Amino acid sequence: MTEIGSAGTPGAPKVAVVTGAGSGIGRAVALELARAGWSVALAGRRLPPLEETARLAREGGRTLAVRTDVTRPDDVDSLFGTVREHFGRLDLLFNNAGSFGPAVPLEELAYEDWRSVVDTNLTGAFLCAQGAYRLMKDQDPRGGRIINNGSVSAHAPRPDSIAYTATKHAMTGLTKSLSLDGRAYGIACGQIDIGNAATEMTERMRTGIRQANGTVAVEPVMDAADVARTVLHMASLPLEANVQFTTVMATAMPYVGRG
Repeated sequence: MTEIGSAGTPGAPKVAVVTGAGSGIGRAVALELARAGWSVALAGRRLPPLEETARLAREGGRTLAVRTDVTRPDDVDSLFGTVREHFGRLDLLFNNAGSFGPAVPLEELAYEDWRSVVDTNLTGAFLCAQGAYRLMKDQDPRGGRIINNGSVSAHAPRPDSIAYTATKHAMTGLTKSLSLDGRAYGIACGQIDIGNAATEMTERMRTGIRQANGTVAVEPVMDAADVARTVLHMASLPLEANVQFTTVMATAMPYVGRG
């Protein structure tokens, strides 16, 4: 665990947890929140990338790097316990940690690979949402916001992506249930479905990726900073308002009409 920065007392900044904060969209969102003055707990499986995110965010808000495997309940409990101890409350969870898994034909997908994707993308999101929900429900003032990182795959699959696609469809159900169960406690939940943001995970879009018709094509990508600005907008709304679902995608990606 590494802490950088200092918290001010009067008008204390809002507090966020960002999972998968060591790279890609998670890092972009963490940096955008920090620049906006938020205190951000950076969660991820490897500490060095989290510390690099914290270093990049140094000129912004207070950051706290916490090594966390979201598939492990004890790690998740420790994460939210640490947030409570250091910041005293939680205003936002960006549920972002995820894995695509191997792009192989359905009949070749190993059980272990299926389980790994489900454990990270779905069970990990549930465990973090549960931890955030418990903290938000009990704090004073009560309430907060959870934003789940969905995907355009929550609507339309790519070839050879059954595990990833199944978890992203399930994420939509998780978002709706969290929205319903959180109403009485001032906990809002929304989902951002992202298409072709330029990250390590989408690097193959630039060199060519298999399409539904069997061809391989290069796909347009967008800057992950555009996703981060959208998350910041969602997070900055008063709790009386909520972006339930939004899609941010590279304008020319082959999504509308996919398949």
